[in-house]
Parts: sequence; C-alpha cells; structure tokens
Amino acid sequence: MPTNEAAAPARTVARTASGPPVGTRRPRTFEQANRRLKWAMLAPALLFVGLMIVFPLVFTADLSLTDAFGAVNAGKEHVGLRNFTDALGDSRRFWPAVQRTVVFTVGAVILETVLGLALAMLMRKPFRGMRWVRTVLIIPLLTTPVAIGILWLLILDPTNGIANHLLTGIGLPPQEFLGSVSQSLPTLMLIDVWQWTPMMTLLLLAGLTTLPEEPEEAALMDGAGAWQRFRFVILPMLGPTLATALVLRAVDALKTFDILYAAKGPGGGSDFEVETLNVYAYGLTFDYQEYGLAAAVLVLFTLFIVGVVVVLRRRGGRKNA
Repeated sequence: MPTNEAAAPARTVARTASGPPVGTRRPRTFEQANRRLKWAMLAPALLFVGLMIVFPLVFTADLSLTDAFGAVNAGKEHVGLRNFTDALGDSRRFWPAVQRTVVFTVGAVILETVLGLALAMLMRKPFRGMRWVRTVLIIPLLTTPVAIGILWLLILDPTNGIANHLLTGIGLPPQEFLGSVSQSLPTLMLIDVWQWTPMMTLLLLAGLTTLPEEPEEAALMDGAGAWQRFRFVILPMLGPTLATALVLRAVDALKTFDILYAAKGPGGGSDFEVETLNVYAYGLTFDYQEYGLAAAVLVLFTLFIVGVVVVLRRRGGRKNA
C-alpha cells in the first residue's frame, strides 16, 4: 500500500510536466491578445472596403450576362455570353476603341516617363530657385481634368486660340488640333503629357534621392562618363521605383475619360476619333442605354487592365532580379 501511494504523486507530477490537465486552458499571451484585437479593430473597415469592391464587380459581371436595355428597372433575362460575343465581334466601334486606348496609353506613358526622368535628373542636385520650380511643376496636378480639357479647347481653338496665333507669328500654318480627325488623339496625348509628367517627375525624384552615392562615386573614379553612370549605375538602382511608377501611370492612363469627354464630347468626336474603351462604355450606358452590353465591355476592359498590370509587374520583377 505505501508503494502505491508513493507512485500516485509520481504519476501526478508526470502529468503536470507533460502539460496542463485535460479541461484547463493555457493562459493567452499578450501577443496573441494584441493580434486578435488588431484584427477585431480592422474587421469593420476591411468588411466595408470588401463590400465596396466586391459588390460592384459582382453586379457588373451579372449585368453583363443579361439583355438589360432601356429603363434601369426594366425586366431583363440572362443571355449567357452573347454580350461578350457581340462586343468582340464589333469591328466598327469596339476594336478601334481598343486600338485607341492602347495607342493613347503607350504614347502618353512613354513620353511622360522619358520627360519625367529627365526632369528628375536635372532636379536631383539642389540649385537656386528649386522650390519655385517644384511649385510650378505641380500646378497641372492641382487642376481637374475637365477644367484642363476646357482650357486647352480655348488655347487650341482653330480661329481664336492663342496656339495658332503663335504659329502664324513664327511663319507656320495654323492647325486644327482638336478640330481635326487625325490630330485629335495626338493632341490629347500631349495634353495628358502636360498634366501628368510632373507626377512621374516627383515619383522618380523621390526614388533618386534615396539612392546611395557610393556606386556612382566609384564609377566616376573609374573614369565613367555621365551617360555611362546613368546607364549602368543609376538606372539599374532606380529600377524598382521606375517599375512602380510605370504601373501606376499606365493603369491611370488606361482609365482616362474626363479629359477626352470634355474635349470631344459624346462618342469621342463626330468620327469617334478619340473614342477609347471608357468613352465607348459610357456611350453605351448613357446614350444608348444598352446596360448589358456596356457591362460586358467594362468586364473586358477590367480584364485588359489586370493583364497589363501582370505583364508590367512580371517584367519589372525580372529586371530587378
């Protein structure tokens, strides 16, 4: 009997050493409680943002599968992928709009990147009046795109605009600019470059100011010229910032609508000369009230933007690797 009584406490000690008895809880640490509190505080905001993103996407995707037309509350039936086949088979409006969207985005982003990088390099070193230059540089960013469109309409007016007065003053023939079918899209690209080059400049300038100076100084001591230092030292180190700026600006340029509509009106002009996918979808919705077809165009446009972002990110990742 004494032997058994001595063994019982030993078994109790063994159970205690291996872990708490069954039915008891481990005390929660401060880190665990803090982590749960963090997610509890973030949950309402995350839920709200999720609903604001998911609901419009789901609603648009569902609408794209219907024959919604006319009044918003009119009856509609699901027609499957008919709207998508109609849009993809439209060679008169849809595919020309895709082409203009690509041309506008690629042309504007390339010019903005080149000019923004050049201005950022010029402003990399402090100089007298640098604060004034930066202040003037951000003025286009402070103006709404609709106001910019109206402003350039007045400047580029074929009859009374100051642009043609300047051209005739230096002996050049006047141009139609936004009044021409062939000149409208290039003109709007230059207006977009005027407005958004400062943003690219500020982004790239912020990236340049964070670069270490030692690699460039070592290249200078090795006899590298200005172009060699820029090409083989500065540009590779600036790669992540440049890739991020390109993605941000490309996505924003793809979605350009307000300045195009303000300058050319519904349909992107009389001959649809500046009708991009955004302008096309807007016209289908509010001019023709073809809600199902417009939703299908927007879904295709969203997939197109996602594809562009994936391609740019992959290329940027390979270059940085």
